[in-house]
Amino acid sequence: MIASDSPPTAGAAAGTAFRPPLADRAGYDEHFLGVPVPLPMPGRPEVATVVLPYTHFTVVLRPDRRMAVATAVCIDGRRLLDHVPRESSWQFDPRLDKAHQAGPDVYRDNSLDKGHLVRRLDPVWGTAAEAEQANEDTFHYTNAAPQADVFNQDKQLWQELENHLLDHAAGLDRKLAVLTGPVLHDSDPPYRGVQVPLRFWKVAAFLRDGALAATGYVLDQSPDLPRDAERALAGAQAGAPPPLGAFRTYQVPVKDVAELTSLDLGPLSDADLMPVTRAPAERWKRLASHDDIVLRRG
Repeated sequence: MIASDSPPTAGAAAGTAFRPPLADRAGYDEHFLGVPVPLPMPGRPEVATVVLPYTHFTVVLRPDRRMAVATAVCIDGRRLLDHVPRESSWQFDPRLDKAHQAGPDVYRDNSLDKGHLVRRLDPVWGTAAEAEQANEDTFHYTNAAPQADVFNQDKQLWQELENHLLDHAAGLDRKLAVLTGPVLHDSDPPYRGVQVPLRFWKVAAFLRDGALAATGYVLDQSPDLPRDAERALAGAQAGAPPPLGAFRTYQVPVKDVAELTSLDLGPLSDADLMPVTRAPAERWKRLASHDDIVLRRG
């Protein structure tokens, strides 16, 4: 399933050891926090995946959907570098057949954004060389999913969640393990050979008073049909991208993320800081700002 389009180099032909592209990437470290936070994997064995390690993060890709089912990144808040420029361009991962990646044809001449799953700034820490390599690694199509091009407060909330949570990580370590991905549902609308996910999920793990703590979130870009019926109907036309709505960000029980995605999230449901309520109106908490995030039990 994993393939490389790169030919052997002249050095390899002359007897120098040839290393395939990206072969040195160590990926996500499940012991980064000092307690195990395993890589999220589908709970159903019939769901085929490819595990692709990069610098400080890993992508778990579903070839049948041509995009990730999950990503996991280690964030060292004390060692983040904020001066690494965004000068990289999107590229295919040479370890995987291009037919299994949602490439530029999906995003060309339409209103869809290439949404980073692992946020560009999150793995950009360590030495200058590490940080630059991590920055470039986030620009692989395996780390992207189609998102609405609208930019509103909820999307900004989503993009800045890690910064907010780093400030609340215990002690001076300021470390996070962040798991992110699209909610891949069979009913997702088809477009140019992929199905466009309507929801995204995120679970952040960190230490609180020496113990594992976690919080879960969902970003919803499904269309608001009563308010956006005309655009929804237009989006149903052949060749047009599917209708997508304004983003809505929720804090949700980690258990709900596991059920939505059919992923094994290991110990994170038990470490959830958000109390689980039975009332549907209260179970998912719509976030208007970072001040709405629940970071304490009870």
